[in-house]
Amino acid sequence: MNALIKLASSIQEICEQRQWPFCIIGGVAVQHWGEPRFTKDVDLTVLTGFGGEEVIVDGLLEHFEPRVSDARDFSLKNRVLLLRDSAGIGIDVALGALPFEEEAVKRAKSFEVYPGMHLRLCTAEDLIVMKAFADRPLDWNDVKGVIIRQGNENLDWSYIFQHLTPLAELKEQPEIVARLRKMAGQ
Repeated sequence: MNALIKLASSIQEICEQRQWPFCIIGGVAVQHWGEPRFTKDVDLTVLTGFGGEEVIVDGLLEHFEPRVSDARDFSLKNRVLLLRDSAGIGIDVALGALPFEEEAVKRAKSFEVYPGMHLRLCTAEDLIVMKAFADRPLDWNDVKGVIIRQGNENLDWSYIFQHLTPLAELKEQPEIVARLRKMAGQ
């Protein structure tokens, strides 16, 4: 088992012990849903709501080192906590509060990623929404990989576009939706 999966499991254990709603996203989820690729960090969303961020930020800072000098203030301002474990592996924690993030965490399920080891991963559809919204070249490659591996017909496209469209509008980038529709053959 690799160090990233072990780290994801230890973060999951902390979240479960503290009863923080969460799901693992990013490259670890891509390895399950899409075309496996190298990833160098663990990404997750922890639901904080608006105003509940400090408890989670402080709790995670008890277990992991910050990657920026003002990690607490940075995370409260930017809604992402940048950490690393003792071996230097990065951890990106999105402080979730949007309705889509709530839905993604609620829909997440536990999947066996190694014999006897389960991780709570976002769904393939929620991963596509997150990756398309991020709108970076690597993210679009990940979206393509998820579509190929899961099969276009096995994905809930109405759910994907229902959640991606308002996020793209919020970002003032409706072309994200058009690009995904083209990729999906719609």
